[in-house]
Amino acid sequence: MRIALALKGLKVEEERITIFGDDATSRGAEFRALNPQGLVPALLTESGVLLTQSLAIVEYLDEIAPEPPLLPEAHEDRAFARSVALAIAAEIHALLPPRIGNRLRSLPGIGAEEVASWNRHWVTEGLNAVETLIARRRTGRFVVGDRPSIADIVLFPQTVGAARLGLDLTQWPNIAEIAGHCRALPAFAENAPVSPK
Repeated sequence: MRIALALKGLKVEEERITIFGDDATSRGAEFRALNPQGLVPALLTESGVLLTQSLAIVEYLDEIAPEPPLLPEAHEDRAFARSVALAIAAEIHALLPPRIGNRLRSLPGIGAEEVASWNRHWVTEGLNAVETLIARRRTGRFVVGDRPSIADIVLFPQTVGAARLGLDLTQWPNIAEIAGHCRALPAFAENAPVSPK
């Protein structure tokens, strides 16, 4: 969401919510009163409507501030950008958040290394598929063309996470190249995910 806000030049009142550790504010009663899922991001619109889920928020931002567009113009390109974004958000990232790791560690015989192995497995499997999808129809510097889209907004943080897991991005040449183009833009570089403390 922060990348989309930066690309659009939009400012919001921001409150940092921690998601790691036993004292994570995302699991606290105050945040859960706002967002019962206890997940980030969460965005309160000017009229007080709570929006959750990154993709829904990014599309909302694209609708209220159409320039620059975060979805390509052509129907097939828009659908492809959404499909790549969903492949990452729903099929990779959904298996990696702290609450999944916490649940895994609560099972007998599962420790930090097993959770890290779980994460590496799902990121590798997911990015293998995404690399194949992108390689079939990539025509520019980004996932779809020469302008970052919703697909790049979701892909870039996943590449940061993959590198943190010790995965070599060069095994996915299109993804690695796209991540480099993203990192060259301040909206991406200045809003890259930060390491948990």
